[in-house]
Amino acid sequence: MRPITPVQIVIGGCLLAFGASFLNTGFLLSTGASVSHLTGDIARIGSGLSNLGSSSGSHIFNVTSAALGFITGAIISGFLLHHPTVEISKPYGRILSVLGICLLISYATYSSAPVLSITIASAVCGAQNALASRYRGVVLRTTHLTGLFTDFGIHLGMKLRGHTVEGWKLLIPICLTCSFLVGAVISSAVALNALGNWLLLAGIGYLLGGMAWSFYKRTRSE
Repeated sequence: MRPITPVQIVIGGCLLAFGASFLNTGFLLSTGASVSHLTGDIARIGSGLSNLGSSSGSHIFNVTSAALGFITGAIISGFLLHHPTVEISKPYGRILSVLGICLLISYATYSSAPVLSITIASAVCGAQNALASRYRGVVLRTTHLTGLFTDFGIHLGMKLRGHTVEGWKLLIPICLTCSFLVGAVISSAVALNALGNWLLLAGIGYLLGGMAWSFYKRTRSE
């Protein structure tokens, strides 16, 4: 079986970044909680703990469930894949399909149990972020941008200093950032203009994406 190429890494990473941003933006607009990264949630937990008696103190439940869900998802991903290095032999397609089903469950519970819905969606993002965090010396993150900007700055600085840096290592952060931005724009348009249910669309997208990758992987192994 042929290894995954840098081009496939960029394309796959862009699709995952788009999905995470699409999902995260929807939750930010509807609940104020981020499901794709923890920095803002931890800050909100801290501010909530200092104002438990205020009206904003109730928001702590949403962001706490998001943080715990993200960590749980990363733990599950680590348990299933054992190692964060990208390898085509790993069951990424099946896992993405399961994540899609989880998002459909999140959609089904959103109205009746929003905290549970947030927890499930955060676990999906945590699992996605831990699916493949390393590829040929590059740290891959598809649910938030801080690490991407850091890696881009490091590699660009090295290149300016005269070190040999492969072009795709600079291309990955740029492409993922653009995909993340596009995901936020489209999710906002869908949510604010009532063009459909963003959470339902996200679940269907992940499910179909996982099925597509499983099919593509099978054709490569034949």
